[in-house]
Amino acid sequence: MTHSLHNPDGVHPPVGRYSHLARVTSGELLFLAGQVSVDADGMLVGKDDAAAQTLQAYRNIGTVLKSAGASFASIVQLTTYVVGRESVQPYLDARTELFAEIFPDSSYPRNTLLVISGLVDPDMLVEVTAVAALS
Repeated sequence: MTHSLHNPDGVHPPVGRYSHLARVTSGELLFLAGQVSVDADGMLVGKDDAAAQTLQAYRNIGTVLKSAGASFASIVQLTTYVVGRESVQPYLDARTELFAEIFPDSSYPRNTLLVISGLVDPDMLVEVTAVAALS
């Protein structure tokens, strides 16, 4: 897989940890279902804690990627759903800490962040979907 990131001239610099464009030549794409803060035992992690829920959602993404022979470096697109504006900053804080670890070269995938009124379970505050590319 070739995967190059671009922040083209004529567009504002990214307003966070993402790139405006990814050009991917790939033999296979992976489309991950939205991951929430439910652990392997089916238990919600981090009730009332958007930061803890963010970390668990990304742990789940890492596990799903690994099962397909991929890694965080394979991700080309993220879509994030956060319940309520009050959850945005805790989400961003947790993501900042986590991204330093999982994207150490600061090659951040595209990300769309949506603030919504709720998820399927009223205790869930964060859901993240991903698209990854394999060679």
